[in-house]
Amino acid sequence: MNRTGKFGIAELLFVLSLLILIVIVALPVLLIFWTSFVVDGHFNLSAVVEVLTKPDTFEALKMSLLLAACVTVTCTAVGTLFAWLVTRTDMPFKETMKVLFTIPFMLPAFIGALAWKMLLSPRAGYINQFWMALFGTRTPLFNIYSFWGIVIIETMYLFPFVFIQVSGALERMDPTLEESARIAGAGLFTITRKITIPLILPAVVSGALLVCLYSLAHFGTPAILGTEVGIYTIPTKIYELIHQSAGSFTAIRAATVMSVILVLSAAVILYTQNRVVKSGRFQIIAGKSVRPTVLKLRGLRTPLFILCIVYLLVTVVMPTVTIFLVGLLKTYGLPLQLGNMTFENFYYVLFKWKLTKDAIFNSLYLSLGAALVTMVAGGIISYVLVKMKVRGKWFLEFLGMLPFSLPGTVIALGVILTWSGRFGINIYNTGWIIFVAYIARYMAFSLKSNSAALEQVHDSLVEASRASGATPWQSLRDVVIPLIRPGMIAAFFLIFLPALRELTTSVLLYGPTTRTIGVAIYTLNEDGETVYACALAGVALLLIVGGEILIKRFFEKKKRLDNGGA
Repeated sequence: MNRTGKFGIAELLFVLSLLILIVIVALPVLLIFWTSFVVDGHFNLSAVVEVLTKPDTFEALKMSLLLAACVTVTCTAVGTLFAWLVTRTDMPFKETMKVLFTIPFMLPAFIGALAWKMLLSPRAGYINQFWMALFGTRTPLFNIYSFWGIVIIETMYLFPFVFIQVSGALERMDPTLEESARIAGAGLFTITRKITIPLILPAVVSGALLVCLYSLAHFGTPAILGTEVGIYTIPTKIYELIHQSAGSFTAIRAATVMSVILVLSAAVILYTQNRVVKSGRFQIIAGKSVRPTVLKLRGLRTPLFILCIVYLLVTVVMPTVTIFLVGLLKTYGLPLQLGNMTFENFYYVLFKWKLTKDAIFNSLYLSLGAALVTMVAGGIISYVLVKMKVRGKWFLEFLGMLPFSLPGTVIALGVILTWSGRFGINIYNTGWIIFVAYIARYMAFSLKSNSAALEQVHDSLVEASRASGATPWQSLRDVVIPLIRPGMIAAFFLIFLPALRELTTSVLLYGPTTRTIGVAIYTLNEDGETVYACALAGVALLLIVGGEILIKRFFEKKKRLDNGGA
């Protein structure tokens, strides 16, 4: 209550925000821990140990950790190298290359895995077929259905986490230390190895930990490339338990135990990242504006530029083109020739086949609805966090940001436990359960965007409106909301596009009539409908790229208007 002892608008909004986050976030997470550790009303740690020591569970856990470790190492090496090239060298077209290296971050990794499956599967892969025909051998060039196949594909799509962090640190780094070393006679690689890399180590570690977190939680790539050859990770094992055991309590309990492992792993990773970022061990940013020294590559300039182009062609262009070409084939397995192609597949999945039409419709309305609701709810919660003086705001922020650190598999399982009749509400196998899961998963995106916008609204504007006789609601409606509208729109798009291509959460929640685009692509591929899976994946890529272009133009227009009005 406020100082006058009355229950005012601040308290009302706080209670409303708290209820939203408890129902959407806290309750599902608590039920996961409750189901894992409580058996017949009693705490039972031995039951948890029993699940973890089962051979298949232990193998999935070991595979997840090993996969995450290898992907983290490879992403760190690739991301750091390319970040250094585009920020600290005289490589040509650096600004363009910087944008291109972030493209894999925007593309769904499971669609990339589907493309590479068609290129490098042992017998039917187009690259392997070409290789075997060229050299007259029956040994494929590379088997994508393998541990290292998964590592390579995940590296292609997760390295931007390191690239973005490291390139930002390199651009802000004080160049005087490098200049001093150069004056002392040190060479390019000596300076990079002994000065540059140690100074940007916090950024490298921060990006690497994010890669580790996402790799542990990743479902699509291990599911498409691993399960056929018996390679299971924790997310794919949870999926198998839920879908192949008809939702039995024993299977759900085993899934919750593995989910707890993911939650604890995420907590350790995020805690470590927070300590690294806040340690202040390396002060790399000067107090004045700096321009990092550009290192001349000389004879390596052209070879390294070619390396970057080839990498982008292989990781972005080749799989994307493959998706569209296979989507045009009359039958999968035919040579990629013009005579074997037709647009009928795209027409069929868009306008004729009910399964894919429903998937597109489901994804659009679920993504739009979740983005709209989360934008509004996040705006209310952000207003409490930023502008109101009420006790317990830290708890609101903790609950709001919690789903950002949780794997989608964990959120989905928590939602199943909460909304499958336990509290008198059963929305399992309906679109509503996916809708609730999307709100929980993307709430942090809304809080970040809305809070940033609210921080820029000075308190004096609200005070002036109140002094003029406006009620708190009128001040909110007529002053605050118009000023934070760009931030709210940004939050909407930050939620809509990831939800549109989402797979990890919805693959555990979909019912017979509630497939989303990601789930439909995955299940079509599993059912052997490869050309239709690729046609639908092509449609999804067009929607995603189109959405990204619209967002970019919106923010460019907003920036021009802001600059013009300044």
